[in-house]
Amino acid sequence: MIEIDNVTKYYGDRRVVDRLSLTVPAGDFCVLLGSSGCGKSTTLKMINRLIAVDAGKIRVAGEDIGAVPAEALRRRIGYAIQSIGLFPHWTVEDNIATVPRLLKWPRARRGDRVTELLDMFRLEPATYRAKYPHQLSGGEQQRVGVARALAADPELLLMDEPFGAVDPLTRDDLQGELARIHQATKKTIVLVTHDIEEALRLATHIAVMREGRIDQLGAPLDILEHPASDFVADFVGRQGIGLKLLSVRRIADRMRPGETAQGEPLPLDTSLRDALSAMTTRRTDRLPVCDAAGRRIGAIVLADLVR
Repeated sequence: MIEIDNVTKYYGDRRVVDRLSLTVPAGDFCVLLGSSGCGKSTTLKMINRLIAVDAGKIRVAGEDIGAVPAEALRRRIGYAIQSIGLFPHWTVEDNIATVPRLLKWPRARRGDRVTELLDMFRLEPATYRAKYPHQLSGGEQQRVGVARALAADPELLLMDEPFGAVDPLTRDDLQGELARIHQATKKTIVLVTHDIEEALRLATHIAVMREGRIDQLGAPLDILEHPASDFVADFVGRQGIGLKLLSVRRIADRMRPGETAQGEPLPLDTSLRDALSAMTTRRTDRLPVCDAAGRRIGAIVLADLVR
């Protein structure tokens, strides 16, 4: 759990974070959403003490971070940023094992962890562990950067615009990987972005920030359906709200249990937006739905997406 209690930060005379309070429960995926200069990246950096707090307290797992040596704190926290920062003359394996090496893990344990993470990020270990960063695509480098942040099995993962430098197709793929990994690991994640679509896809909770404060904190669907202010409504986008709602609702909300349809089934947790895309691609108005075990349990129908 992360507890930010009445925290303030100044840059010169400018108050960048203004008496901010926020609690992120263990296992949550919290997105700090806002425009440039709203204080979201500064907030993230204060959590792992890259920037000092001017007033207030931040606690991680109930412990005041000011009472923990900065180096020890950062070894408990994974940190991934847009620029990635891989060491160019180190192999993928050495890059991923950076923190485990500092923690003096045995060589065999480090190797096993690298293999586990490469498999998790769908990078074939035999192919990738001996490569160097310049031999990787941008998306592959970003995967390795996030793997490195997770290498020592940290309590929480902080991510600052981690996918902002990659192309839209790679970005979409990486977002899907991150969502899958969060589901599998149940890590507490705090991610900074200005991209509402990214926030809606990944977050369990979204904190919409403005001028160093939180204008609204809530689940993605709550933010879309019940914006707390004109600022929040404008930021999430009054236009195109229908497609955004489809992106946060799931097939489970609209499925017709027991009904049948032809073709490859869609998983129950697929978004209605992805279901609409699949129907368009397959030129049909009806698709089968399966559960986590792959059993067909119903159908999703085009007419139900818009009701």
